[in-house]
Amino acid sequence: MRVQSLTLAAAGAAALLASAPAVLFTTPTTGRPGSPVVPAREGSVRAADLLAKLGGCVAVSNGRYRSDDGTRAEIPVCGAQDAVFWKADMDIDCDGRPGSLCNSRTDPLFSESTAFQQSDGRYLSAETLPYIVVPAPSDVWNYRDHGIGPGSVAAVIYRDRVQYAVVGDTGPQDIIGEASYAVAAALGIRPDPRGGGTPSGVTYIVFKNSRMSPIEDHAAAVAAGERLARKLVGEE
Repeated sequence: MRVQSLTLAAAGAAALLASAPAVLFTTPTTGRPGSPVVPAREGSVRAADLLAKLGGCVAVSNGRYRSDDGTRAEIPVCGAQDAVFWKADMDIDCDGRPGSLCNSRTDPLFSESTAFQQSDGRYLSAETLPYIVVPAPSDVWNYRDHGIGPGSVAAVIYRDRVQYAVVGDTGPQDIIGEASYAVAAALGIRPDPRGGGTPSGVTYIVFKNSRMSPIEDHAAAVAAGERLARKLVGEE
């Protein structure tokens, strides 16, 4: 989870730039370093159709969230048919099981744990598993009250791309807009936890009462996400 301020983020990135290797885009299924790639599109539901169906925001949160520490709280959680959504930035979550791309050397805020675990008891791998981060429960919003929990299916939209994912971690109670390295790489967003991500333009949709078990089965999450997205846009 990202809890640093914007100032600290910039300072930390500058301090580490000379000594740490660059984090390159990878294929989210392998996590292997490589040249920037254009990921394969997941599913057939278009981003434009999903966004059009969401329409305006009917807030289901009791307040609003910050995109980063030190910014204004301007982001509500909104309700839709059988889903909730929010429009925010994307910070990069590199927490969980360490690998060649997500570890204490590449990420100054690295944590070896995630809020939720795989079926074998190990923490999730941000390098290889597309997952999103939801704010820890608070008076502002409690994801549990909306049929959302570990493994809930999500669709993340950036520009014309839709990436399916699961709820895999929790973050600060007052900040929203974060996803795993694998999600960012799949959407063509720079996944470097030191200064990657994007400051705006990301829509996170989480489908109520949908849960992947095991949480690490991404193929199942894609199949479920595609079915739920079709239902949302009225194609089923």
